[in-house]
Amino acid sequence: MTIPPPDIVPYMAAWSAEQRIARTLLCGKGGIVYADEQPHDRDSRGALWMGTTLAQGRGRPEFARTHAQRQRRCMRALLCQVCAGPADRTEQGVLWLVENDEGRADELNWPEDLVTVHPPICAPCARQALRLCPHLAGRGSVAVRVKDSAVEGVYGQLYRSSPHSPVEGRRDAVFYDSPEIRWVLAAQLTRTLRGCTVVGWPPQPAAPDPTHIPL
Repeated sequence: MTIPPPDIVPYMAAWSAEQRIARTLLCGKGGIVYADEQPHDRDSRGALWMGTTLAQGRGRPEFARTHAQRQRRCMRALLCQVCAGPADRTEQGVLWLVENDEGRADELNWPEDLVTVHPPICAPCARQALRLCPHLAGRGSVAVRVKDSAVEGVYGQLYRSSPHSPVEGRRDAVFYDSPEIRWVLAAQLTRTLRGCTVVGWPPQPAAPDPTHIPL
């Protein structure tokens, strides 16, 4: 029996037909390099990125796996991680869904200065995500308006030098101004959230522009 695909697949989710591109890693001067490295393999701030094939919609969605290029696009342009439209924005800021790990929402100033790999979201998709995603519902999430956020690093696999080839270390977030940035194979961009306001649930969308005249 063929199982129909789910009604909603987040834009940044990877599909089973999208796989990591195998590349040979070497220890270069001060960091890791690809044996056949090309200029587009690094971002403008020097981080080396893993390659992934593009086959969105083919196979089955793998919700626990993020597609590196689509995640980067959402983070750079502040697009909704689900529909890839503009994230919701009001005077309080851009809308994010933030996981409430261990009840941290009760902490003073949380989630100020939080480093996240999750792009923002639009209000309609936020409501659907909470309803349909067991991960979000199980761990709990909080709607947050963010006045300022900055792309300040990447998340990926860190390596260390060895006489033969790079050796895998921990997976972690690394800031661009860290010496470790030359030793990480990036898989996701990070943003640091500042000017945060926890808002009510469900999040209210931005008010329509009163000067807009429908066609």
